[in-house]
Amino acid sequence: MDSFITWIGGKKLLRKKITEIFPENIDRYVEVFGGAAWVLFYKEKYAKQEIYNDINGELVNLFKCVKYHPNAIVEELQLILNARQIFNDFQQNKNRTDLTDIQRAAMFYYIIRTSYGAKLEQYSANYRSPYLLLQNVEEIAKRLSRVVIENKNFTDILAQYDKEDTLFYCDPPYYKAEKMYHMGNYVFDKEQHILLRDSLRNIKGHFVLSYNDDEFVRNLYEGFDIQEVERSSNLSFSNGKRGIYKELIITNF
Repeated sequence: MDSFITWIGGKKLLRKKITEIFPENIDRYVEVFGGAAWVLFYKEKYAKQEIYNDINGELVNLFKCVKYHPNAIVEELQLILNARQIFNDFQQNKNRTDLTDIQRAAMFYYIIRTSYGAKLEQYSANYRSPYLLLQNVEEIAKRLSRVVIENKNFTDILAQYDKEDTLFYCDPPYYKAEKMYHMGNYVFDKEQHILLRDSLRNIKGHFVLSYNDDEFVRNLYEGFDIQEVERSSNLSFSNGKRGIYKELIITNF
């Protein structure tokens, strides 16, 4: 199953390679930086207990509403046109305090679907229906029905769910690209990268970590297992061919 949203740093192109590394016989699976949850949706089940977490409260509200009220989200969106004026209106009104959680979620989903590059800022002027990816919303809700949805920072999630048979999948903001991620008022800087390494170093369970291939990251995780992987880049060269983007998958096992 695919995710129902696009999101910065989504792992659609790498999810197969990532999941092939996952250890067997885990009782708890935790996505620490959930985002669009491409890895979560890739399989029907990873463990007895599954947790999705993200620091972005609007994203978490969207996931909760799709989990508990899938048809209500569709009803909010199905008669709304794909138009710049509506996009701008939603941008201006998304923080109103009189909105229900479902209304907030529908607005946020619309903004994701109709913004340029899913960056939530500029209208993309594309022809896609704003609720196209919600056509299988009941299947999405069924997949999420077994998942605990959290809205915490990574240190709290690691501390709360750590045990020997836990697998943490971490897809943090990539080094030197942190400003591209939607994290509200939460600042993810160089010190946060170091704190993440220190936190993962001390866990009882397993972790799989995806990162951009950078010397700082390699030095930071020296001593851990580091695998190089490649994926197609969204950028094209002058000859029209797609570029290759190098990434790292880091584990403690």
